[in-house]
Amino acid sequence: MSIFTSVEQADSGDTTEIMRLLVNTAEWLLSKGSTQWNGLLRGEDACNTPEAINRGEVYIFKQNHLTAGMVMLLKEPNAWDREIWGERSVDQSAVYLHRLAINRKLAGQNIGRKMMEWVDTAVPSQLGKRVIRLDCLASLQVLNDFYRGLGYQLVGEGTNSSGVFSKFEKKV
Repeated sequence: MSIFTSVEQADSGDTTEIMRLLVNTAEWLLSKGSTQWNGLLRGEDACNTPEAINRGEVYIFKQNHLTAGMVMLLKEPNAWDREIWGERSVDQSAVYLHRLAINRKLAGQNIGRKMMEWVDTAVPSQLGKRVIRLDCLASLQVLNDFYRGLGYQLVGEGTNSSGVFSKFEKKV
C-alpha cells in the first residue's frame, strides 16, 4: 500500500505551495553546505516550474492534506538536458527527471525512495517512455549512492557552467 494518499499532476493552484517546497529544499541544502538549487533563493528558477506545472510535467505527492514531495518529469529534454546529455538527448524513449524534493518535515520516512518507486511505474504506464534519465552533482556522494541504490546506472558525467554532474539512467 502506498504511503501517499494521492499522487497527481500539479495544477496552477499548486504553484505557490510547490515553489515554497523548492525554496525550503534549497535552504536546507544550503544549511548542509550545498549550493545546489541556490538560484531559487535568489528568485531564479532554471526549470521554470510554473510553466512546467502548466504543461502537466510536475507531480505532487500528498499524505492526507500535507504535501510530501514533488517531482518534475519532462517528456522532452530541456536546454539543460541537451547540454548535459549531448547526443543521447535525441533519444525519444527517455523522460528527464528534475527537482525531486521532499517535505523536510517528513525526512527519514523513505519519502524520496517511495516517490522514485512511483516514478518507475508511472513513466512507462502514464508517459509511455522506457528510460528515466536524471543528473545530480557528481560531488554529492549521498545523492549518487541514493540513485545507485534505486537501480539507476551511472552512464557518465556531464559538465556545464554549474559544475560536473553524474548522469544516471534506468530502463523501465
